[in-house]
Amino acid sequence: MGFSDGYLLSLTTVSLFFSLSIAFFPGYDTHFMGPGFPYEAHPLTGLCPEYYQFTCPQADKIVISVLKEAIAKDPRMAASLLRLHFHDCFVQGCDASVLLDDSHYIVSEKNAKPNKNSLRGFEVIDQIKEQLEEACPSTVSCADIIALAARGSTVLSGGPTWELPLGRKDSKTASLKGANANIPPPNSTIQNLIALFARQGLDQGDLATLSGGHTIGVARCVNFKQRLYNQNGDKKPDETLERSFYYSLERVCPRTGGDNNISPLDYASPVKFDNYYYKSILAQRGLLNSDEVLLTGKDQFVAGLVKSYAEDEALFFDHFSKSMVKMGQINPLTGYNQGEVRKNCRRVNDAF
Repeated sequence: MGFSDGYLLSLTTVSLFFSLSIAFFPGYDTHFMGPGFPYEAHPLTGLCPEYYQFTCPQADKIVISVLKEAIAKDPRMAASLLRLHFHDCFVQGCDASVLLDDSHYIVSEKNAKPNKNSLRGFEVIDQIKEQLEEACPSTVSCADIIALAARGSTVLSGGPTWELPLGRKDSKTASLKGANANIPPPNSTIQNLIALFARQGLDQGDLATLSGGHTIGVARCVNFKQRLYNQNGDKKPDETLERSFYYSLERVCPRTGGDNNISPLDYASPVKFDNYYYKSILAQRGLLNSDEVLLTGKDQFVAGLVKSYAEDEALFFDHFSKSMVKMGQINPLTGYNQGEVRKNCRRVNDAF
């Protein structure tokens, strides 16, 4: 029995289509990044490191170039951008809701107690977004910019890098209530910290590891004043504070006034990403209560990690990279029917 040329051509076409499908769509879940460009995505979040491979391959280079200039002008900026990622992801997921300004229908998270007069780096995000819009209009989300800036800031401060899943969309809402309720306060107990991290799907290991982000940056006097003058409501200092450290903090942070005075979270190397944060905790020189309770809060697993990281910087770097990837995948908005790619990170697109 013979086959016509038309039938053989059709069969060849189907076979070719099937072969291309296998090649282009390996794995368990496939989405498209722009017209005609497939990629393999995470089965639960829909994110993948190659998301902008075809639509904006220069995205990370643009981010890094802006970061280098910003951090050279203000070394504290690296810590501020890393912190921005934390504060974004802990409130309705990693969706850039933290960047939205007040408007007729947005109550900004910037006004939340953990953020007001404290969170920084918004102008740097604006600058990155402006350059990305020139290079790749309406392509790279503000949520991904925050994640890229956090990684870049860590690397430029001497810390580890990690393979960063991308593809988050930007929210059209913000949650002032969520920011006040979900971001761990500086006077947290170990039990409170564990509960707030668990609310985000993060465990005790992530808590010990991600707290290491405090190896760079500063804190305001108002956030550690209680430890100096009224730790347990008895008008006495925290007895776990090393004495000379206490006296140095007392000079920076008086009993009355001076709330906005700042002190390094890691006295030994405040702008270098390393493991001295954990060494400081072991020496009873953790600045915030939420730092010191990692050791003194009677959670043996967390305290054990503090000791391990103080001894082994490579171990800390490895665990930090993994926990950052995990945190960066908290409830992302993905696909075509969730969120948007904002043109301006401070406003939803409907506002234009």
